[in-house]
Amino acid sequence: MEPIYLDHNATTPVASRVREAMLPYLGELFGNPSSTYRAGREARDGVERARGQVAALLGADPGEIVFTSGGTEANNLALLGSVRARGPARAHVVTSAIEHPSVLQPLWALAREGVEVTVVPPRPDGALDPQEVIGALRPDTVLVSLMHANNEMGTLQPVTEVAAEAARRGIAVHTDAAQSVGKVALEVRALGVDLLSLAGHKLYAPKGIGALWVRPGTPLSPLLFGGGQERGLRPGTEPVPAIVGLGEACALVAEELPEGAPRLRALRDRFEAGLVSRVGDVQVNGVGTPRLPTTSHVSFLGCDGALLLAAVPEVMASTGSACHTGADEPSHVLRAIGASPATIRGAVRFSLGHGTSESEIERALELISRAAQQLRPRGVAG
Repeated sequence: MEPIYLDHNATTPVASRVREAMLPYLGELFGNPSSTYRAGREARDGVERARGQVAALLGADPGEIVFTSGGTEANNLALLGSVRARGPARAHVVTSAIEHPSVLQPLWALAREGVEVTVVPPRPDGALDPQEVIGALRPDTVLVSLMHANNEMGTLQPVTEVAAEAARRGIAVHTDAAQSVGKVALEVRALGVDLLSLAGHKLYAPKGIGALWVRPGTPLSPLLFGGGQERGLRPGTEPVPAIVGLGEACALVAEELPEGAPRLRALRDRFEAGLVSRVGDVQVNGVGTPRLPTTSHVSFLGCDGALLLAAVPEVMASTGSACHTGADEPSHVLRAIGASPATIRGAVRFSLGHGTSESEIERALELISRAAQQLRPRGVAG
């Protein structure tokens, strides 16, 4: 039987509509968008149309979108570029312990340059306390970076509350929205942030393309230097097919979000209820705090999550983030929330997508419950 793909937080399949939009730019519309003759203008038109599609999804203006090679580069540009643009006189940054490595690692690089970084821990439910983040702000704080949705637990973070206070103090705010864009309604000015990162392969576009939204007037230094493309913030000849694909993907998720999010939330809830009733000794992590409608982070107490997934090869899911190496190490997110060893050992992340069906959820429940019963020693509880 066909495998059941429940790892959309790791990556999404490229939508057929997105592939079709890209194809002409892999063939006859091959021009360099910086060229002034017809082929170049046609390529430039594709880039600018995509810029408008990305901006429309975010409630932004097209001129505020900077294309990058993905979410990692967008985060690096936002963090390194923002802090370095402000100079060493004020050098304090606030972030959280549950950020993606593409946020934490650039901040550690800044720390080696002398920047002071304050890391705020989350609550046990996987969400941050906005007052604790606000309490970490200082007169010399230049930037706050908080993810909009956690990539492992799916918990939504209080970015809006923090951004409002940061703005009052003149502090810039960046949010890594790679996991939330296209899954929940999001409008950059309502969030109140100054910089927002997204990754194409998380929303049915190809890998290797992303974008950074930059509020007008936000100081930002480039990381790369060259021909001046993307307002000089990201020079280099634009990957036109990938950019076109990102634009079409943003248009697609914008159309599907109003009906798609409630449908996926209902499927997720049905899946979690089925695991609790059929498997037993199942802990759904993050329940009680706002979460992405697509993400279910579950600990099978008395089981090893990796062994459980190995026993059900028909179900493609993850024991954590697929975006970095060291997969054998305990999740830094679960460690940060103070999860028990049993919770960490039995953790599995299931993430649904637009193609996930009711029949797939039912079949996944059957396969997982059977495997868990076989793997779990009798009499073992969490």
